[in-house]
Amino acid sequence: MNWEQLLSLKRQGDKGKRLRKEQDDTRLGFEVDYDRIIFSAPFRSLQDKTQVIPLSKTDFVHTRLTHSLEVSVVGRSIGRLVGKKIIEKYPHLKEVHGYQPNDFGAIVAAASLAHDIGNPPFGHSGEKAIGEYFKIGNGKQFKDQLTEKEWQDLIDFEGNANGFSLLTATRPGIEGGLRLSYATLGAFMKYPKESLPKKPTKNIADKKYGFFQTDTAFFEDVAKELGMIPNKTGNDIGFERHPLAYLVEAADDICYTIIDFEDGINLGLVSEDFALEYLIKLVKDSIDTPKFNALTTKEDRISYLRALAIGSLISDAVKVFVENEELILQGKFPYALTEKSKYTAQMNDIIALSVKNIYQSREVIEKEVVGYQIIQTLLDKFITAFNNKFHGEASNYDNLLLKMLPEKFLNEKESLYHRLLHICHYVSLLTDGNALELFNTINGRKKL
Repeated sequence: MNWEQLLSLKRQGDKGKRLRKEQDDTRLGFEVDYDRIIFSAPFRSLQDKTQVIPLSKTDFVHTRLTHSLEVSVVGRSIGRLVGKKIIEKYPHLKEVHGYQPNDFGAIVAAASLAHDIGNPPFGHSGEKAIGEYFKIGNGKQFKDQLTEKEWQDLIDFEGNANGFSLLTATRPGIEGGLRLSYATLGAFMKYPKESLPKKPTKNIADKKYGFFQTDTAFFEDVAKELGMIPNKTGNDIGFERHPLAYLVEAADDICYTIIDFEDGINLGLVSEDFALEYLIKLVKDSIDTPKFNALTTKEDRISYLRALAIGSLISDAVKVFVENEELILQGKFPYALTEKSKYTAQMNDIIALSVKNIYQSREVIEKEVVGYQIIQTLLDKFITAFNNKFHGEASNYDNLLLKMLPEKFLNEKESLYHRLLHICHYVSLLTDGNALELFNTINGRKKL
């Protein structure tokens, strides 16, 4: 892979080449990507979607929206620092093509902003709830009517693939969704493969999948334009990662490791003594002890350590990327950057404590159980109504249900796979609160 291709400003539908040196630096194409994402409806819905604690009423617990904004800020810093090193190493990128270090930051910031845009309500349990509706729920009746890969898309419903679809899907009059630059889409694609074969290697790029069968053609178009390296044979589609996808992943890893931990501390799920023990290991080289000792509240002490910890992890991620940049360009770096960090052990310790005390706390588990019931009920009701209408067998109840769908979800779909995925898209875009309200309405629990 080469950086000139990887930094492509092309957008879906472009006939000619967009050159960096011809860009308006007051509104750079990569910054336009950021603007389009932040003004999009799917991004707005993240304000009421679970990061750690579903349906939390406290004012300091992170939602998907605040998490995404924080990942974007961290990603921008990592991208700029890496960009400075890349431009120094390959000066022609600036001298001939006009690229600047901040371009890298803008791409990573935009991709990081969108990294969770495809996640359904109720966090990762929402993905599992959709998948299990098809695998072991009422949706299993459709298995024999779908191809193997279409079925895998549904039983392993994946927020990353859903995000790619939301960002790029064409609707009547709207070609190519948000029409983001291919460089930003490449950085967004952490798992550039289809749902099968499942985990064919231990390569981090094969851990999950990144696009549905509906999006295959455009996904391949983006990957080929960027010069990404194919790594599958026969009828299977997959590529080595875009190098900047490693930076998006690192920003996400840093934020959820440290900031989810901070949420757990502020909620009282992790004691401050534990927090100090774990965080000090990350900041021992940069902490100003007199300043720390002058802080009088738990919140201020933890906030100070969190900021230092994120700074340490950013510097280390940049170091690991720059040291392995040539291997990454060759598609020969099958790891997350944090796997090769000098802080890997400390991060793993924090994650293990977070799993035990936060992610598996009774409050989280109880709300995830409710989320399962909500999502599977909504899928069942709307899929039944949508299919019945397609076959001309809709009941009055089915028609009433379908009138509750937003206008953009009323267009008919010819194939069963497209209809099923269409309703999955709809449910995935609901916020936690929307999903709960709709569930209560359907079950006759809403006060009239």
